[in-house]
Amino acid sequence: MAAAVALGACGGGDVSAAPVVTWYINPDNGGQAELAQVCTEAAGGAYSIVTAILPSDADAQREQLIRRLAAEDDSVDLMSVDPVFIPEFAEANFLAPVPEELREQVTEGIVQPAVDTATYQDELVAVPFWANTQLLWYRTSVIEEAGLDPESGATWQQLIDAAEQTDTTVAVQARRYEGYAVLINALVAGAGGTIIDNPQDDREKLEYGLDSEAGREASQILVDLVDSGVGGPALSSSDETAALSLFQGETGGFMLNWPFVWRASIDAVTAGNLDQAVVDDIGWAVYPATSDGGEPAPPLGGIHLAVGAFTPEADQAFEAAACIASPENQLAYFLSSGNPAAATEVYDDPAVQEQYPMADVILESLEQAVPRVQSPYYADVSSALQRVFSPPENVDPEQTPQQATDLIRDVLAGQALL
Repeated sequence: MAAAVALGACGGGDVSAAPVVTWYINPDNGGQAELAQVCTEAAGGAYSIVTAILPSDADAQREQLIRRLAAEDDSVDLMSVDPVFIPEFAEANFLAPVPEELREQVTEGIVQPAVDTATYQDELVAVPFWANTQLLWYRTSVIEEAGLDPESGATWQQLIDAAEQTDTTVAVQARRYEGYAVLINALVAGAGGTIIDNPQDDREKLEYGLDSEAGREASQILVDLVDSGVGGPALSSSDETAALSLFQGETGGFMLNWPFVWRASIDAVTAGNLDQAVVDDIGWAVYPATSDGGEPAPPLGGIHLAVGAFTPEADQAFEAAACIASPENQLAYFLSSGNPAAATEVYDDPAVQEQYPMADVILESLEQAVPRVQSPYYADVSSALQRVFSPPENVDPEQTPQQATDLIRDVLAGQALL
């Protein structure tokens, strides 16, 4: 269900006669609506922006936008889209390509993984707005007891061993939902592998990389989290919020999660729900590698701004997107919402450095982040991964990667249903 929020324009001109750009946004704390107001005023009457709220769940957001665009709904002017869905939208010709004269403006100084996920078949089809990545969060008291130095690089096995040694936990997201697919992809990528080698090819030409040593190493990490008990008592039902609760609790040791956890922890202290000593004990580092000698592959998330292919207001929508995603507005949005910027210059701002002492690590992580499978068929790929790898208690390193590959292949061939 979408609820439009009308915003007036300032700066002169006949607002009633100016084009209206409808921006479909994911729910947040009101930061996107504020940027709509800012950019409406900056347009000086050339156009105004109204926001329409999408569902809170990413899959539901995708479904609503897909349905509207499949019906060639010309009211879909501008969209906040999860980067993982960009290939699907672009393959279906639902997105207007970014005009050549804007491409340099909206990509200069942007972390490369964000630019890569805004590009499909070598064409820029979206404007990077904000980018997200997971960090390794740890309790400094725990790493001191374990003799571990995550800031110099750590592996998953080192985290598991340290948690066992200190009777603490490694909090992750392993419920059957998109967050679990994020974890699986990061584990495979951190072992140097891929789930699909050539994700933007036609489905009959896809080459699968999950049934490999990297896939087996990734699966073994999940087995070790279960068998050691360090994944916590409710691993198979854990999402981002549950992982944070586990990390903040008495057994908290390590956690893989998004930067929102920092502000959430500070807010919990302010509300009297968390001891300040817990926040004082929190440290952070780049995501762990899956195997010895491997490279970290932090998950990539965030939001891109895309213009609908059927809107008569495409020019104004792209102007609005460029305004919304300007470095100064990315900075304002980071500070107001806690969602990290895609523009590198934002991380040098003193206010960001003060509010987010881990800002440099967030930027370092974003620069080496690895996206999920950038395929038009990602929704099916993700659902198949979640189905075969769930619950983590049933993962078998010798069988699960092949079973997941077989299901993905069969689903994409129309020989199986999810």
